[in-house]
Amino acid sequence: MGLIAYWHFSFTVADLERSIDFYTRVIGMELVHRQEQANEYTSRLVAYENAHLKVAQLAIPAMEQQRSGHLLELVEYVHPRCDPTDTATCRPGSAHLAFQVDDIHAAYERMVGLGVRFKSPPNAITAGRNKGGFTCYFLDPDDITLEIIQAPAIPLAAGEV
Repeated sequence: MGLIAYWHFSFTVADLERSIDFYTRVIGMELVHRQEQANEYTSRLVAYENAHLKVAQLAIPAMEQQRSGHLLELVEYVHPRCDPTDTATCRPGSAHLAFQVDDIHAAYERMVGLGVRFKSPPNAITAGRNKGGFTCYFLDPDDITLEIIQAPAIPLAAGEV
């Protein structure tokens, strides 16, 4: 297949403006592009006749972006409108996106103050490749699971100070 990079990750949302506000104001992402798609190509792509989508593309400001220029795409289906999905993390087909932060406890307190719904406070990672770090899950306005993680300190190699 010749895989060379990621292009983006996408979430379908109920209200694009509400989600843009959440991902920019609460998460700290940057809106880099908006568009509406109501054309023959889009209808073929998503397999819905007369599809009409509102789309926003967001990036992490400090992160080098791939060619697409964004990491996350948010899509609101104007047509067709569908009922929300059960987004429980144990359900096959559910997904989540993890964001690395430098101070998970400060990020958690700030986000709780903004009304973000968390599944738990930060948890110490006690096993596996991220042992020594911290992580927790939270929900966006559409009940999509997101994660913040504070990676463990990189251990010094033998002889380094």
